[in-house]
Amino acid sequence: MSKTVLITGASKGFGKTWAEAFLAKGYNVAATARNVETLNDLKEKYGDSVLPLTLDVDKREESLSVVQKVHEHFKSIDILINNAGYALTGAVEETNEQEARAQFETNFFGTLWLTQAVLPIMRNQKSGHIIQVSSILGLATLPTMGLYNASKFAIEGLSETLATEVKEFGIHVTLVEPNGYASNIWHTGINTQSNPAYDKLKKAFAKSENSFGEVEATAPAIIKLAETENPPLRLLLGKVALPFVKQNYEQRLKVWEEWNEVSVEAHG
Repeated sequence: MSKTVLITGASKGFGKTWAEAFLAKGYNVAATARNVETLNDLKEKYGDSVLPLTLDVDKREESLSVVQKVHEHFKSIDILINNAGYALTGAVEETNEQEARAQFETNFFGTLWLTQAVLPIMRNQKSGHIIQVSSILGLATLPTMGLYNASKFAIEGLSETLATEVKEFGIHVTLVEPNGYASNIWHTGINTQSNPAYDKLKKAFAKSENSFGEVEATAPAIIKLAETENPPLRLLLGKVALPFVKQNYEQRLKVWEEWNEVSVEAHG
């Protein structure tokens, strides 16, 4: 029997690319989007292997309902890919309350609701793989992306903890951490109201060298991740990811070691 993959945010970008890659490999795919019409092409091409569902991940009850529909339809949920999310761009000071809460409602709480919803199913199956789409910005930050960075850091902490809690049930957890990709997230995100005090920083950041990966190139990696018997807790995507994260962590270790005497004395 074909395995079932539930992918959120499947209307475009990573979600759409990965949904089609799994379908081409013979998986059943439950694909969700706020606008389900964006999934018509997959339905036309792959027929009953696709279950398109409308979902706003901000709404907890909607998330629970969708998971139940997927389970009733395909009789299992073997892989959950929490991909739905967007990027809020702007300095921390510029971000208003509504923008900050909305960023976390989608990126963090949306991930939490779907994760909680599939866990009873996967525990009963004694198997499952939860793939959380994080970012290298959940490991190291960039300026003018403060709330987006924070939402991904929150997913990192949640998922690392989850992995230790569900291992005994045969459930794997993986954080996928892409570097920058030429995806729609940067065109459909939200910008804060600009404060001139940060214009110089933003101009310098805009001029910095960026090497964006191709979304389509990630599909084989995600298929390999899904089909690996012992998947890693973290998988970086893109050639920029490891050098960026490695440099950041080396700097952290250097400072921690320089201050270690103070740290030890503070133990008492």
